[in-house]
Order: sequence, then structure tokens, then C-alpha cells
Amino acid sequence: MELLKTTLRADGDVRSEQIRSEDRWTLRLAPEPGQEPVLKEVSARFRFNVQDADVVWVNGYQSWTHSPERRTGELDKSLLFCPHFLDRKFGFSQYGDGHFCKPQYRRGLFKGYSYAYIRRGKTYHFFGSLSEDTGFTRIVINAKEGTVSFEKDCRGRALSSEWTGLDLYLAKGTEDEVFDGWFAAMGVQALPAKPAVGYTSWYNCYQDISELQILRDLKGMKTLRPQPEIFQIDDGYERFVGDWLDVDEKKFPQGLEPILRQITAAGYRAGIWLAPFLCEKKSALFREHPDWLLRDEAGEPVYTGGNWSGGYALDVYNDEVRSYVRRSIEHYKDMGFTLFKLDFLYAACMLPRPDKTRGEIMAEAMDFLREVCGQAQILGCGVPLASAFGRVEYCRVGPDISLDYDDKPYMRLFHAERPSTLQTLHNTVFRRQLDGRAFLNDPDVFILRHENNTLTPAQKEALGSLNALFGSVLFASDNFESYDEAQRKLFARFCDLQAARHVTLLSAAVFGKTTKLKIQYELRGETRLLECEI
Repeated sequence: MELLKTTLRADGDVRSEQIRSEDRWTLRLAPEPGQEPVLKEVSARFRFNVQDADVVWVNGYQSWTHSPERRTGELDKSLLFCPHFLDRKFGFSQYGDGHFCKPQYRRGLFKGYSYAYIRRGKTYHFFGSLSEDTGFTRIVINAKEGTVSFEKDCRGRALSSEWTGLDLYLAKGTEDEVFDGWFAAMGVQALPAKPAVGYTSWYNCYQDISELQILRDLKGMKTLRPQPEIFQIDDGYERFVGDWLDVDEKKFPQGLEPILRQITAAGYRAGIWLAPFLCEKKSALFREHPDWLLRDEAGEPVYTGGNWSGGYALDVYNDEVRSYVRRSIEHYKDMGFTLFKLDFLYAACMLPRPDKTRGEIMAEAMDFLREVCGQAQILGCGVPLASAFGRVEYCRVGPDISLDYDDKPYMRLFHAERPSTLQTLHNTVFRRQLDGRAFLNDPDVFILRHENNTLTPAQKEALGSLNALFGSVLFASDNFESYDEAQRKLFARFCDLQAARHVTLLSAAVFGKTTKLKIQYELRGETRLLECEI
């Protein structure tokens, strides 16, 4: 790749050094002696001859951001049709990067973060950042112009010492060659963990869980063969989001301890959900600790999106916030929970600081959670993915599934982080390379129940099969006691598929809005083929 231009703008004088090797390009920055310049822009643009038959892929901002392979002439429509008054009310742009990076709507223009590629047949032209802990790297592929640009998210960052502006891994090769090379260059390895099969309470009852419903599903799980390992209680046990030590006594009159004892007595590991870096407006935390809230330049609490009664970010550098998060997690660790699904983690880095970029804040927040959880395992969710590399055992790689396959029609006009089974499947397939390299991928759940969803049998089978083949977390969210024989056989088949080895995506052909997948894998020494549509 030919370097066309580097841009360095700052209030003050900055020294820069460019270092180029075969597959690496680095831009190092340092302030002139006696100065502390404030960065405005750090970017580099390279020439790349994009061909019409090429396929483009860019990694979305966080776990939930839709990240499919795209043809070179496509248009990314996320937020394009979202009225401003709806965005203000529901905070759609808060889930992704829309609140700090103005979207551009042009065919052939693709924007993402941390890593991207242009695939030409089976050859990958790979572009990855090696320095996301110093600040997120925005990657912009302009297929029409024939350029790939790298922009450091560092505006407003004061430079007091030597600092890595951009550190890029630029490689060409097979899928395994470029991804193995990138992770080796980063020095990142996945934490030790085993693939998991289990249950989560969210996708049937959502927040309307109760002791009765949880125990019903626990009883049903005992009827499955093979037996899962994890039983996870999701959002809804707490009175309000943020009040983690205040269990809703109307739903759980005896608290969670008796349920936990039954989970462990049945031989399962117990998991629990928290969103440690935010609270909702109705919470006691929001009301009683306004000084814990992250605030913008105008002094207003920072909105994280329209979930619950409205989510608001906590200041992760407030010592009392950290003490509270630690106390909450340790409370459930001491109770006996060994898996923590930690969600909405992007809330930690809603705003940069004068001394830290969003990437630095997110990395330090993840290090804090890793230290607090200790030997307990973390399932990260709603997180800029590079900040989770090597820091969590499991991580979501897609948005929540929807019960209508592609969510409600009007929701399709809005943000790229919306619930959608279709978009979840895209992310499961096209973020597959992270599984086992960065962490173990959580593709989100599959469901087999007949009620409370409109998924077709073929969609349910594709969902479970792809989750098993391309991910390592195989969770369901059903009342298992109501399964018929056909559903039980499918459940067992998905568990069997999770043991497949040498899984290879042979082709992903797009026909209109449908993608036809052809997948080869090895199971019990036999090479097999799976074809399905998403």
C-alpha cells in the first residue's frame, strides 16, 4: 500500500516519527520540550486499488454494531432515516459512534474500527490497529476513490509524553495467515476457557422474570440431553438498573440465594447479569448519587440510550463508583456466582478526558473489571471489541436477537446496534475469526420454542447451527420442559455441532437481501457440508 498523506494537527508543537516495515506502519508522537500540545487530528491515508468484484468488511464500533461483508457499491444506511427528535428521545446514536463521529452517507464509503479487510476471492487484504489501548482507530474504506484511511480518535487529548498515534498491521494472505499474524503482532491471546452450553433468562420473559419462572426453567433444563453447564439469570432481578444490591422482593421474595443453591445443587454453574458502568433514571443510585454520574461540558448527565427509564453513564474514575462496582460484583461472587455477564460496557467511554482518549478509558475500565472479577469468568457485552481482547473469557459479537427475525419494520430505519436476528447472524459469521484468538465468541442465543416469536423453523435451525459452528457460547432462552421430541433432537444436534473442528466458510453469496452460506467442517473425523440461508 502506498502512503498518500499523513495529517497531524494540534494546538502546540508535536514531533513525529514514521516507521515502516514489511507489514507494519507506525506513527509515534512526542511533545516539543516544555510544551503540552492538544491533539486535533492524527490520520493517514493509503492508496488501495479496489476492484468491483471485491468484498469489503469493517468492524463496527461495539459488540452490537451490524458488521456484514458488503459489496463495493453498497450504502450504509444506519441512522440515515432516524428523525432528530427520535434520536434525542431514545438516544439511538448513543449506542454506537454517532454521538461523536458524524456519519457520511455515500455509496462505496465504509467506516469501522480496529480492523477491516478487503477480500478478493480467498485473498484477504487486511488492515488492523495494534494500538487500540491508546485510542480507537477509525478505518474508512473509500471504494470509489481507492483509498483506505486511518483516523485516531484522539481529539482533545493532551500530549505530555511520547505517545503512539497510529500503529498499523497491513497484511495480505489467507484468512488464517492475516488474523494469526495480527494477533501475534498485538501479543494478544485468548484467556483460558472452554466452550459453554447453557441457559439465559432474557429472551423469553425479558425483565419480567420471577422466582417462579426461573425455577420452572431450571427444572426444565434438567430434562435436556446433553446437559448444559451454565444457568444465567439476566436483567430483571434488580429493582432498577444500577441498584445491584436491591433485589426486587416482589419478583424474588426470598432473594437469589435459595435459587443459587438449587442451581449449584443441580450441578450447574451460576451466572448473573450486571451493567456496571450505568444506571437508569428511576434508580436510587441516580437519585441519591448525582455526583457519581458522568457529565458533559454543560454539566448534564450523559445519556447512554433509551433502555429502561433511560440509561446514564457513571464516571469510572470516581473512586466511589469503583468501590460500588467492586462491592456489587464481590457480593455476587461471595454468594457463589462464577460467571458475570457484564453489559452496556460502552458506557464507560462515552466521553474522552483531557488526559485520556475513549480507547484508553475503555481499556482501563476493562482492566478494572478483570481485576475485580478475579477467577470468576466474564462474558462481555456491548463493548468496543478490541478493548475486550485478552481481557474476558467470552464476548458477544453481535446485537440481541429479535423475535421477528429482523425486528419491527420501522426499527430497520434506525441504528446499527438494534436487535435483529438477521444482523446477529451476519456478525456471527463475519466476526468468526475472533473466536479462540481474542476470546470465545458469544453469538447470542438460539430459541426453539413455538410460542412468543415468529421465527420460521428454517431460521431457528440456521440460528442454532451457525451459533454452534462459529461461536463457543451456545445458550438458549426457552422453557425446556415444553420441548417436544423434535426440539430436543435439534438441541442435541446443536450441542453436537459445537464440537466440530476445522470449520471453514467456503462461500457467502448474496442474492438480494439473502445470503447463501456454504460451510465445511469436520466432526468425529468426517468432513461434512452445511448449506443454509440467512
